[in-house]
Amino acid sequence: MKNRKLLMIPGPTPVLRSIQDEMGRETVAFGDSEFVADFQQLVNDLKELWSCDGMAFVVAASGTFAMEMALVNNLKRGDALLIVSNGFFGDRFIEIAKKKGYVYDVLSAPWGQVVSPEQIAKQLKNKKYDAVTVTHVDTSTGAVAPVHDIGQVMKDYPETIYIVDGVCSVAGEPVDMKKDHIDVLFSGSQKAFGVAPGLALLWAGKKSLERRDMLPEVIEYYADYKKWAPIMDDTKKYFATPAVNMTWAMKKSVDIIKEEGLENRYARHRKNAGAMRAALEAMGFTILADPSCRAVTLSNPLYPEGVEDLAFRTELEKQGVQVAGGLGEYAGKMFRIGHMGNVDEHELAATVCAMEKTLKKLVPGYEVGKGITAFLKYLCS
Repeated sequence: MKNRKLLMIPGPTPVLRSIQDEMGRETVAFGDSEFVADFQQLVNDLKELWSCDGMAFVVAASGTFAMEMALVNNLKRGDALLIVSNGFFGDRFIEIAKKKGYVYDVLSAPWGQVVSPEQIAKQLKNKKYDAVTVTHVDTSTGAVAPVHDIGQVMKDYPETIYIVDGVCSVAGEPVDMKKDHIDVLFSGSQKAFGVAPGLALLWAGKKSLERRDMLPEVIEYYADYKKWAPIMDDTKKYFATPAVNMTWAMKKSVDIIKEEGLENRYARHRKNAGAMRAALEAMGFTILADPSCRAVTLSNPLYPEGVEDLAFRTELEKQGVQVAGGLGEYAGKMFRIGHMGNVDEHELAATVCAMEKTLKKLVPGYEVGKGITAFLKYLCS
């Protein structure tokens, strides 16, 4: 009998049965009165939970689409953009900026570290920017940017739009648009929300909506705020067919978050992340991200000497656990493991045990028990 496969990559993340059931409902017309009410409730909840004073958008697309949507509705060709990059996905803003004709500068941190608020403040004093982008959690490094502290810097630059990529953070890492002075926040359904891939989520504050009004007509059609705003205001209206069943699944996820409470959810993520890292280090792995900026939604462990990447991940999958490989210069040197969304302690414990069994097969003399003991001690401390 095969082991049940545990999906422990940094997204998509495991989907609870109750959320899966919403995806399996009989599909209805987008104008169905019950669906319209559910869609509207979801939009309202997203605005309230993340303190958005403008509009929340729920669109059938990916997180990368949300990234592009954030830029094109706030910048026109020739505008100045400061890209704050802490890894592979922060650099994706560069590719988009080139295609859109923005004049951009990049502040980068070594992988495993983050750009400080002081560095950003210094750059903003030297040059005027129309927007600044920050990746809250970069899954290539497992580092979390101090978006709140950066927000305290940004509030002194009211003409600059502060855009936060929250694809791997929202619903796992603390973030609040009002407290953090964020103008645009975006995410995707498949990470800390624990829903299947398919929905792009974007929160646009009043300042961002006003900026869109000041721009000439954007050349993008599907990504234009103005195409979607009437639907988010009144979900029975039509622009493009909504992903009906995915919307129901997303609503269920948000209902679960409301029941758990955001602060409780954040605390659970911190505890689970600490336990997983304790286990990884006890097994001989080293965490890439500096202790001062380790995200709670995933970890990026560097292999101990003598452990080969493909052999480890192949054997681990045979043991029933899927993890992701490293990116960029760390490809083959580390793996990436998600511990976000609705993953529970039992799944994490099973993952640690699978890693121990894998190391036992690959590393001569490895003594099993070190990882799971550290994991349990952390949880029980």
